[in-house]
Amino acid sequence: MKRELQIFLTAVMFFTRIPCPKWVNHEPEFLTKSSKYFSLIGIIVGCIGALVYYGASFIFSTEIAIALSMVATIYTTGAFHEDGFADVCDGLGGGWTKEKILLIMKDSRLGTYGAAGLGLILAIKFLALNDMPTFYIPLIIISGHSLSRFIATTLIYTHPYVRDTDDSKAKPAAKSMSFSMLVSSAIFGVLPLFFFKTPLIFLAIIPCYLAKMYLAAKFKKWLGGQTGDCAGAVQQFSEVIFYLSVLALWKFI
Repeated sequence: MKRELQIFLTAVMFFTRIPCPKWVNHEPEFLTKSSKYFSLIGIIVGCIGALVYYGASFIFSTEIAIALSMVATIYTTGAFHEDGFADVCDGLGGGWTKEKILLIMKDSRLGTYGAAGLGLILAIKFLALNDMPTFYIPLIIISGHSLSRFIATTLIYTHPYVRDTDDSKAKPAAKSMSFSMLVSSAIFGVLPLFFFKTPLIFLAIIPCYLAKMYLAAKFKKWLGGQTGDCAGAVQQFSEVIFYLSVLALWKFI
């Protein structure tokens, strides 16, 4: 039981700023096994964002409440996935070989492609959430964070890890996962969707996975696999696709 708790807390430690006990260490073995809890981390982060939105909505406008919820989730994760998305934008935008792309992705400086991509994806998140019925926004935030992290774990499952250099900029990443771990991630990933009133919401999984396949094809072509930044990019991209898919489905919900 303590070992399983340590695996879970390893995920908490690496992918959030939530304090963990001092006995939780940085063993790579636990990091790899913790990938089954990525979606659960999404639920936790999403709940924080939902609570901030709910509390702020009593005082501020919907727009401000959504903005504050986004600030809360970014702060909770230390912008971990947003940084990965920006790095991928810079790498694929400015590199033409595997070595050059990986070099750009390891650079701590933010380039034009990364700045533009990050600004646009955050803007789309905000606008999409702002168009949702206010009653459902908390649940949609939680669902977006959990499902998108599950989609990201499918990339870890289907594509090999390609970074083979030690570098201070290289983010910690789960390099592989078993099918049983993927199933565990799936359970946590889709769990919030059961709280919607209609099963049509599950259709949003399809465009999210198609978005992952689109990015995965690019990663396969240019890198031969995936890195931690790639998984972060998939998380951010599929989260936005989920929000847009829910908006498209809303007329039937």
